[in-house]
Amino acid sequence: MDDNTRTAPGPWPEPVTVDKADPRYPDLVGRGVNARFPAAPAAIGLPATAGQVVRLVQDAVDTGRRLAVRSGGHCFESLVDHPEVDVVIDLSEMKAVGFDPETRAFAVEPGASLGALYRTLFLGWGVTVPAGRCPEIGVGGHVPGGGGGALSRRYGLSVDHLYGVQVVVADGSGRARLVTATREPGDPNRDLWWAHTGGGAGAFGIVTRYLFRSEEAEGRRVLPPAPAAVTKKTVRWSWDDLDETRFVALVRAFGRWHERNSAPGDPGAQLDNSLTLPRAGGGEITLETAVDAGRPDAAEQADALIAEVCRAAGTTPEVAADTRPFLAATLVPDEFAGVKGRFKSKAAFLRACWDEDAVARLYRRLTDRSGYHHPAAAFYLLSHGGAINAVGEGETAMAHRDAVLKAYGSVFWWDEREDDVHLGWIRETYHELFADAGGVPDPGRGYGGAFVNYADADFTDPELNRSGVPWHRLYFRGNYARLQEVKGRWDPREVFRHALSVRPPGA
Repeated sequence: MDDNTRTAPGPWPEPVTVDKADPRYPDLVGRGVNARFPAAPAAIGLPATAGQVVRLVQDAVDTGRRLAVRSGGHCFESLVDHPEVDVVIDLSEMKAVGFDPETRAFAVEPGASLGALYRTLFLGWGVTVPAGRCPEIGVGGHVPGGGGGALSRRYGLSVDHLYGVQVVVADGSGRARLVTATREPGDPNRDLWWAHTGGGAGAFGIVTRYLFRSEEAEGRRVLPPAPAAVTKKTVRWSWDDLDETRFVALVRAFGRWHERNSAPGDPGAQLDNSLTLPRAGGGEITLETAVDAGRPDAAEQADALIAEVCRAAGTTPEVAADTRPFLAATLVPDEFAGVKGRFKSKAAFLRACWDEDAVARLYRRLTDRSGYHHPAAAFYLLSHGGAINAVGEGETAMAHRDAVLKAYGSVFWWDEREDDVHLGWIRETYHELFADAGGVPDPGRGYGGAFVNYADADFTDPELNRSGVPWHRLYFRGNYARLQEVKGRWDPREVFRHALSVRPPGA
């Protein structure tokens, strides 16, 4: 496959390099969404083809400059916007989506947003990739961490449909080159494909093309069909209606339902669910379900979950229902889309819901205003499991195949002078939730670990992670040693590195 292969012609024949004196620099350097991490690289490379990415990487290697790679710009930590990074390779103009007859797969460039991916695949072929809920996120950084979202309990993760990757790597001699790696058993580069099924972005090379094709693909339809319409149901509770006992019962009921309805093939695994638990004063507690409106049991499954949670809470709030066509339901902007502020998030996989004591501690953290008054903080429980858990832990690098929920906490603020206050609140709350495991979701003590796409560099800091559980155990579990072997083969010089990237063997 030629280095310059693309679905559409590039807008420029040479890679664009923008330095600090260039009027384009402010727009490119400011694409990161977290204002806690200002960026000031000496240059930003803007390629249009895979061959141009090779040239930019080779130039960085030859001149000894540290590089980082960006696609959508939604990194939560300073993995890209780091003070030691000299060159950022920005892939935002490599955004083609189309069908590649040579591989019989859908070829997607890393700069495409998830929204563009959904739209093009659906309108052109009626199919989809199960990926994230936020349409603004870039494919490039999302997929290598595993991907996944609203359709994953039904169809699995993004990487469960990843046939291959086209990657720019740098070998031990410092030569940058383009490699194609697929899941084919006889592919000599198969280990590089495997590393991109959960080993995290920016750790092994720069992916210039993702190839999606389901394992059981036959004929022209090589990806899952998208639903024609999606029915969403929403239930809201005012904090005034819930004391600690009712709050604990509500959260536990939501969690226990997922414990019983998250095995592959379970009818309840067709539902995508979330429970939003904001700080008191920051909004209502909200339960949302979404399901393919064409399923004959769609209403039955959603209503059963809602009824169970409402009974536990001892309330009967009004249920709002809304059915929309697939794209109208899917391309809903994230609530923080276009907003750049300071934030910190922390996440975990749960094999079972938190126990009553942990949920009670969460209630007190969300309602206590004696020492913390900020309303823009929340915890979320997001459904997991279903088809995700039909895949073995080592079949892909994404090892989290036994969880039923993802827990996600975040806090958002504007003023740099308030950093310590807000960081302290989210870190202390998270530590309390996992107090029985040293303050982290230790896979060896009943939890499921952490999701590398929800990057959290706290795990690498011995002052913040005193559990004795290494960061890579949380993110990659038993797959880390194999990932290190792949790193040693394909990136022995650590050209591609950041705080959460896989280290070479012995490092």
